[in-house]
Amino acid sequence: MICGVDEAGRGPLAGPVVAAAVILCDGGIEGLDDSKKLSAARRAALVPLIRERCAVGVGIADVAEIDALNILRATMLAMTRAVEALGAEIEEALIDGDKTPGRWCDQWRWPARAIIGGDGKEAAISAASIIAKEHRDAMMREAEEAHPGYGFASHKGYGTKAHMEALKRLGPCPLHRQSFGPIAQMEML
Repeated sequence: MICGVDEAGRGPLAGPVVAAAVILCDGGIEGLDDSKKLSAARRAALVPLIRERCAVGVGIADVAEIDALNILRATMLAMTRAVEALGAEIEEALIDGDKTPGRWCDQWRWPARAIIGGDGKEAAISAASIIAKEHRDAMMREAEEAHPGYGFASHKGYGTKAHMEALKRLGPCPLHRQSFGPIAQMEML
């Protein structure tokens, strides 16, 4: 029982960080890759296949947790919640990146191995990458309805030119990470 774990949303100025953990089904799934290398249509087509044929867990750390803990610790918390949501005891978690949650999250309790570029090397991490990205993107599309005018549906909270212009015009909303430089600097003005 090995799961792949990846996150989406470490870099944006707004919104949660979302992690997914996936235990691949026997035989795997064709076409898995790093979510950033796949088109939105291809990712959307893979999500139901992954969810139907694999064990999937999703974990979220919200904006308040990101601001209280810092983005690294919040990411590791989201990863812990994702593995817990699998509802299965695992032998090892394969984590995309150069860090495992054990050092950063007290609740982490599984053996883990960090794999740099793992979302393009390990199918289970690729599947987790796709689930995390699509889940977070859906949350940010919903955020557009709750907080119109920021463009969350298009830029997903990243610091694009359009997002920065909206911030200047509207100021931060509750989805903005107060601990991130551009938002913190706006608050000081």
